[in-house]
Amino acid sequence: MIATSLHTLPHGISLSCRTAGEKGRPVLMFLHGFPEAAFVWDGLLEHFARPENGGFRCVAPNLRGFEHSSAPLDVAAYRPKHLVQDISALIALEGGKLECLVAHDWGGAVAWNLAAGHPALMEKLAIINSPHPGTFLRELQHSPAQQAASAYMNFLIRPDAEALLAENDFRRLWDFFTNMGAAGGPHAWLTETVKDQYRAIWRRGLTGPCNYYRASPLRPPRPGPPHNDPAAAAVSIPRDMLEVHLPTLVLWAMDDTALPPALLEGLNDYVPQMDLRRIEGATHWIVHEQPALVAAHLQNFLR
Repeated sequence: MIATSLHTLPHGISLSCRTAGEKGRPVLMFLHGFPEAAFVWDGLLEHFARPENGGFRCVAPNLRGFEHSSAPLDVAAYRPKHLVQDISALIALEGGKLECLVAHDWGGAVAWNLAAGHPALMEKLAIINSPHPGTFLRELQHSPAQQAASAYMNFLIRPDAEALLAENDFRRLWDFFTNMGAAGGPHAWLTETVKDQYRAIWRRGLTGPCNYYRASPLRPPRPGPPHNDPAAAAVSIPRDMLEVHLPTLVLWAMDDTALPPALLEGLNDYVPQMDLRRIEGATHWIVHEQPALVAAHLQNFLR
């Protein structure tokens, strides 16, 4: 049974959360990405809350800007330090330390930063198709293929992005699901029921979700007028902000057209305790496509 609640954090941000399992049990926390919301984890919350699967306390917050969570209008409010602060504070409310932090897409960007900067907050880390900032920066700076694959980011920072995304019953957002995989990929999971869940989230507003892209320089450069925007070309990240010294499971769907497998090259240099699992025949939306497979890999990792 999924419960919903609103947690107000000491710094004034509120996060709406979906939970399963008893308080006081070891905690798993799940972080969603764009253009998703916490409900995408419901099946995994229920799975891992069951006694035979560990009896965990499972918590999936809607990140700031999504669903009923606080949605500041200021782009600067979506910089990594603020996103990390939100999750750190939520972990404190849930007992102070996680058994594992599980994250996908933008949730993974937050999780990589949190694990590097605050490793004492978790025993383990699990990442699902979310690029490590070190390899992502390298590819954005030097790989034309990655620059092309990430070109959509520069659409999402446009001042009219929200209006364009909302047009024609969110046509462009559905395209994110149906186009981001090999030959369009199978999308039997995108039922009308699931679409209605997404519509309910998106109708609450898209400015917060788009502000994640506006606040981040990890985008392809836009040289020349009118932008003259170096984006990732002007970024450097200190090495100590990139290393993760925790047992880390990386699940990588190999048909993810936005995040090519080159992002895995050199990853073990930053994450020496990494267990990398390449999954053929799955796209960026593997949590929707193959939830039982994701659960099985997580179950083995948590043992």
